[in-house]
Amino acid sequence: MQWADALKEVARIESGGDAGEVAGVEYDSRRVRAGAAFVAMRGGTTDGNRYIDAAIAQGAVAIVTDSQEAYAKLCRERPEIAAVCVAHGRRALAELSAAVMGHPERRLAVSAVTGTNGKTTTAYLLEQMLRSVGRKCVLIGTIETRIGDEVRASEHTTPEASDLLKIFADGVQAGATEAVMEMSSHALEQERVWGIPVDVAIFTNLTQDHLDYHGTMEKYAAAKAKLFAGVGAEPPRVAVINADDAYGESMTRTLGAGNSIAFEINNPKLITYGIGNPEATHCAFIVRHSSTGTTFAFDTPLDNLPIHSPLIGRVNVSNLLAAMCAALARGLTFDEVADSVKSLKPVPGRFQAVQGSAEAGFTVVVDYAHTDDALRNLIALARELVRERGGRVITLFGCGGDRDRTKRPRMGRAAAEGSDLVVLTSDNPRSEEPMAIIEEALVGVRETATECIVEPDRASAIAIAIRAARAGDIVLLAGKGHEKEQVLRDRTVPFDDVVVAENILKEMR
Repeated sequence: MQWADALKEVARIESGGDAGEVAGVEYDSRRVRAGAAFVAMRGGTTDGNRYIDAAIAQGAVAIVTDSQEAYAKLCRERPEIAAVCVAHGRRALAELSAAVMGHPERRLAVSAVTGTNGKTTTAYLLEQMLRSVGRKCVLIGTIETRIGDEVRASEHTTPEASDLLKIFADGVQAGATEAVMEMSSHALEQERVWGIPVDVAIFTNLTQDHLDYHGTMEKYAAAKAKLFAGVGAEPPRVAVINADDAYGESMTRTLGAGNSIAFEINNPKLITYGIGNPEATHCAFIVRHSSTGTTFAFDTPLDNLPIHSPLIGRVNVSNLLAAMCAALARGLTFDEVADSVKSLKPVPGRFQAVQGSAEAGFTVVVDYAHTDDALRNLIALARELVRERGGRVITLFGCGGDRDRTKRPRMGRAAAEGSDLVVLTSDNPRSEEPMAIIEEALVGVRETATECIVEPDRASAIAIAIRAARAGDIVLLAGKGHEKEQVLRDRTVPFDDVVVAENILKEMR
């Protein structure tokens, strides 16, 4: 694309020079190739303006910077390089990338999920429902990125704007018409999703997490609410909001700023969902759980139909409701939604049963639960399943380093209150000392009388938890879920809870 044409879509303070044809847009100087534009922006841990010279050496023909000092230096010392000064680096990255790539975001119907817990599961379920009726999808989230049947690794829950738009462009080229993505509070606050037109926005819940970044629950909620106001784009056409969550109303108010938010049968701008909640527009009643799945009556303003799901647990009823409502908003019929639910596949690392544990007479489950609320939900589900067979719940968990420290004692209490035995270990300690993290979580455990075993080495701790199990028990390995690595102070090592557990079970056999 011609540089002059691309610049028409970028909000800028001043600019100079013409780069001619621009081959691409990058924010990482190491990825710059000849003919590319480099966006130098200040971030939380580094300043991209430090790498302008490196980008030019790599072949950048244009520089967009959020530093007036850097812009003046470029104009003075490198007049052959097209230069642009902007107020917002990330906005410029999004605007320029979208222009150069031909606006792939406008050729996809985007459904976005935000919330503390349930984002990944809801996104996975919705994508499966859309695919069940023949729609080709892009899926972007914590576990992986999918473009049709192609699977790619995900570095972040929500990528930077240029990376996100490249995925969209690849999806459009592959014939995709839908995109389902998780939108994290970090991405919304940092405006990584600037200019993305969201058709259906989904809110799952809000519990304490990421306060190391946001500072307060009010700021955390405000970041989530940006999805419903629109981030550099119009507000979503339809909002799907959890009426069972205390923060649901604040999300609704955000949507309502200047918009009609009443549910109308022919124009449902707002869909609320809940379990046994008469105030929700779409509700699950007569919920029945078993070890093989869940049934409930799905009551809506237009129809009432029975749902049979292979997913188990109350939390998955909530996730399923969110996905079903979004699928309806995306034009699936009630029958298509009900049919798709019957064949849904579970999400990796979300209440994932480990192969080989059934032969031992007990169940080992790996789950991503890493907040106190998620732990409570996980343990409540396990307690429900072992009740009829008289088993115990053994919970292994740890807390992440360099993250919100205030949730650690609450996680300890949540684990201990619902379990018969707690094994406290490391999660991803990062730069912190593992035992220092464990001591903070122990504060909550010690508020109960539950037995607790401390073992900072996660592999050894998993062995302790599994070897402590008896017939009828459930062993919960919480915190890392789908993750394949453990982040330590000085290195990152391969580590998969599922593989470690499978190996221990093999040794026991």
